[in-house]
Amino acid sequence: MSELNQDQGAGTARKALAINLDKSAYGVFAEIGAGQEVVRHFFKAGGASGTVAKSMSAYDMRVSDAIYGHPKRYVSRERLEQMMNHEYGLLVDRLAAERGANTRFFTFADTVATTPKEGKTQGHSWMGMRFQVTPGSAPSDVILHLRLWDRGVSRQQDALGMVGVNLVHAALHSRDSIAEFLQALVDEVGSGRVEIDFVHFSGPAFAHFNNHDALIELVRQGLTDAILFDENGAPAVAGEFFYKKSILVARGTYRPVSLVNEDMLACAERALQGTKDMVTIFEMCIGQDASPQDEVLGRIALVAALKRPLLITRHRGWYRLPAYFRLHTDGEITLVAGMNNLVDLFNPEHYRHLDGGVLEASGRLFKEGVRVMVYPMRGDQLLRLISDPVARQVCFPETYKINADSVITAADVQVRPTVSGLFEHLRTNGFLVPITGASLQALACQPRTLAERIRTGTPGWEKEVPAPVAAEIKRLKLWQKS
Repeated sequence: MSELNQDQGAGTARKALAINLDKSAYGVFAEIGAGQEVVRHFFKAGGASGTVAKSMSAYDMRVSDAIYGHPKRYVSRERLEQMMNHEYGLLVDRLAAERGANTRFFTFADTVATTPKEGKTQGHSWMGMRFQVTPGSAPSDVILHLRLWDRGVSRQQDALGMVGVNLVHAALHSRDSIAEFLQALVDEVGSGRVEIDFVHFSGPAFAHFNNHDALIELVRQGLTDAILFDENGAPAVAGEFFYKKSILVARGTYRPVSLVNEDMLACAERALQGTKDMVTIFEMCIGQDASPQDEVLGRIALVAALKRPLLITRHRGWYRLPAYFRLHTDGEITLVAGMNNLVDLFNPEHYRHLDGGVLEASGRLFKEGVRVMVYPMRGDQLLRLISDPVARQVCFPETYKINADSVITAADVQVRPTVSGLFEHLRTNGFLVPITGASLQALACQPRTLAERIRTGTPGWEKEVPAPVAAEIKRLKLWQKS
């Protein structure tokens, strides 16, 4: 056996043993769906009688329902919270009088669906812990949603067990910072085997934790490719939010949300009227965004002011979005782009990591019926775009003659000969769809300079953003001198 294999899991074993030797922590392990993968580490480490009050699995649905109640879905946050509520309540009721003065009670729970043999769905788990920081104190909760990326069920079970031990140990010992806590969850596992796409902290143990900060940190650390906020700005889980839905998504930086962003979605929504079960969202990439955390949080609030969901991602490449959505739905996928985004779509510098370059990226982007709807641009703004050296080199001919007062759509825009063949193929076959009927007021906006004009106090910027966004910018003092 290699040295690597000998050491694999050593850290997990040390953590389990350390918890077993801590006589103040005592709790219940309730695990459904993949065996008792977490508690077995505590039994194997030795001294588990000092930690484990009870370990159980209620695999039969009728048995499980009789204990915890009837959930809408069995691998869900609802079921996890039913398990935590029931088991923690029983534990405290039965043992508080006898040992509550010296014991920090906890309940660990998970509900899991590993990848079936036919491999048609991805393994995932809801996992959580309710615990006391000190004997007799009010409990605190931490809840995670995991996606399991190993191919084999046994490997998924192995990863699940290690993450579970990491969660118990982090809850009891690693609460100094969000970054430290989250990184501890994947000790000895790595983000390549598990993806944490949701986390929620509550209670006195996490009074200094902000859940929006925690979700953004998941993206920053590469523990997930994307996080989701619903139309109220509340954290949501993509697998539940997008389940069996068609998706319309507009990319942007939202510095700030402008009339252009809103009109892009409104025009696309009108064009797609009648699409069954469609959700409409904004998407913002922060993979290379060095903006202060307060600004990123502010942009989330601006989107929520419009009652729009927001997906925050870490990958710039457009072709990655459909692959992400296909993890959660088989519905139609429509992306909304501005004319400036054509430069990103056809820029070979973005695809040096792909053997097939732009062609491979286009194949990945437009497979399975995905389409991109392209929002028009006023002539004077297109002239400014073409003045950018990258835009000229990648997409637009230097000799392009444009009437500054005209409105240019994807149906009549001129592109360089180097990309014209691919562009025409995509447009002719309905992969690139021109948007018509854009608002003249929106087209007159200057989104790229909005943040700077707000910062310098230039009058008139309020006319270029939706009224709720203007009010939120002023309330939060975003890009404004204090």
